[in-house]
Amino acid sequence: MTRLLLLCADPQRVRAQLDGALLMREQAGALRDDISTDEISPLPAMVNFDATLGAHAHTGFSAGGERPIGRGALLRAGIDVLVGGRRYGKGSSREHSPLAELSAGVRLVIAESFERIYRQNADNLGLLTSTDLSLVDRLQRGERPTLDELLAGRDAQAAAILRAGGLLRYGLGPPGTPLEPPAPGPQTLFDKIVARHRLGHGFVRADLRFIHEYYTGMCAHLLAQHAGDAYALHDPGSIVCFEDHLSYVEQSPVHVAQGLVGGVRRLSRAHREFVARHGLRDHGFAAGGEGSQGISHAMVAERYALPGQLVVGTDSHTPHSGALGCVAFGVGSTEMANAFLTGAVRLGRPQVLRIEVDGRLPAGVSAKDLALHLLALPAIREGAGVGRVFEFGGSALRALDIDERATLTNMTAELGGLTGIVEPDAVTLRFLRERRGLAFELEPWMRSDEGAPYAATIEVDAARLSPMVARPGDPGLGVPLAELAERPRIDIAYGGSCTAGKREDFEQYHAVLAWAAQRGLRVAPHVALYLQYGTEDVAAHAASQGWPAAFEAVGARLLQPACGACANCGPGSSTSADQVTVSAINRNFPGRSGPGGVWLASPATVAASAIAGRLVSFAELRGDGT
Repeated sequence: MTRLLLLCADPQRVRAQLDGALLMREQAGALRDDISTDEISPLPAMVNFDATLGAHAHTGFSAGGERPIGRGALLRAGIDVLVGGRRYGKGSSREHSPLAELSAGVRLVIAESFERIYRQNADNLGLLTSTDLSLVDRLQRGERPTLDELLAGRDAQAAAILRAGGLLRYGLGPPGTPLEPPAPGPQTLFDKIVARHRLGHGFVRADLRFIHEYYTGMCAHLLAQHAGDAYALHDPGSIVCFEDHLSYVEQSPVHVAQGLVGGVRRLSRAHREFVARHGLRDHGFAAGGEGSQGISHAMVAERYALPGQLVVGTDSHTPHSGALGCVAFGVGSTEMANAFLTGAVRLGRPQVLRIEVDGRLPAGVSAKDLALHLLALPAIREGAGVGRVFEFGGSALRALDIDERATLTNMTAELGGLTGIVEPDAVTLRFLRERRGLAFELEPWMRSDEGAPYAATIEVDAARLSPMVARPGDPGLGVPLAELAERPRIDIAYGGSCTAGKREDFEQYHAVLAWAAQRGLRVAPHVALYLQYGTEDVAAHAASQGWPAAFEAVGARLLQPACGACANCGPGSSTSADQVTVSAINRNFPGRSGPGGVWLASPATVAASAIAGRLVSFAELRGDGT
């Protein structure tokens, strides 16, 4: 008999099903929307990269403020089918999530809609997914839908991969297939880049592939399973490896408390063995000190990516590099294993959304505020961006530097998109010249054509924006800070991560904290403020500007580069459910940065709130402090 688990918003109904109760669809009430990969495979699961993940499946699932699915619960209950609401699988590109479900015995996930990376990872592993909710009643009546019915509506390639039992069984990719001819008529920049990299059968050629330590062990395991011990990597010179997430693990509250440090060390060993075996470029832990050389996708933008390229990485925030005018997107471990062997990556034909931002951003309003504004739009909340490409343009966008543009392309992961891209221009050339010493020349084709086809255009009047925050639980729960009548008292303020650990972000922290230091103000007594650099280059720049003096004068703790508290992997994570954090990171799903609630905000708002002890903008702080 097929066992279904309806992932209800009511925790008691979830527990009842796990205890054996049969709950019909009409009895379930509301299904949970926005179930994130942080909930499907929470932090303790991430030190595993094989069948042991099954015990952790959905142990982070949150309903009614509770976590009703205990360790091993899906296995004990014999659950075959999971049923959720909209935008199932939000968040990280971690393939741990569908692998955990498969390892727990789940063979089908039904939801109103899915996030792109989650569903593609599920396809690659052979886990069936469907948006046909009528299947729930049929399964509960004892019917057994055919594979053809379960694959209805899927594109031909996805169906073929699932029929084969997963990507590596489907085939290793066709690196020698000639390029497909470009489509006639006006084209977007995304389509032009993809046309120059398109291989046959739904694959593209990657100019750069990168991986970090959370995925390397799983990737090596998959390669050994499917290709034996004698495999060779395709063009290893175009592969870059990183140890960026876990360099502060011995100061990570949850890793220490749950005895996960040993598992992390196993991940590091697997990563380093893979790097050594294949002689790959590796950016690891910082020499002789804390932290790492830098966060993978931030370093790729700083040192590697170029306009017109196609870049893939095992992180959902790989689109960070799209700020330079390249196509960059995240993939899972199976996809990267295939790409390591062939240089080829699966890519369909996504539609492009145009985000037209005109006018001038008001003083004190940054790209992070714009990103939170977009995330709060009803259409985006409903999933209008899922699987699509976000092309950012307009006069306000062109006035932003590359660091601020990268905040927007980075957070296309939260918007649900495949990637974000900005047309390269004089700002791009200045970045390449000043940061890398490159005299790069833009080619005439590196722009979207007049009349290029867009699925839709979202217009934003930059002048009407103001500082934003997002309530705990989801990045889409945004509200203008000025409209927030009750300002929560905060315990932790965290500035860092790929999204908010760049030079421009640290300039914003400094503007606020130098103002405070000049007036003898310090971080509020009940607040801990952490500032964490995204890369060593950012740390060196901050030191050259003399910024750390102001940070230290107000009582901030400076941390060296790592993903850190953003991924619940270092100082700055909460340790109890009653703690409140204001953070400049990109996502605030339940449990993402510890058990407490996380408000998302811009770097300036994080710094101002640390001084005030409650949520305030820099403008409000200046009004209170003068």
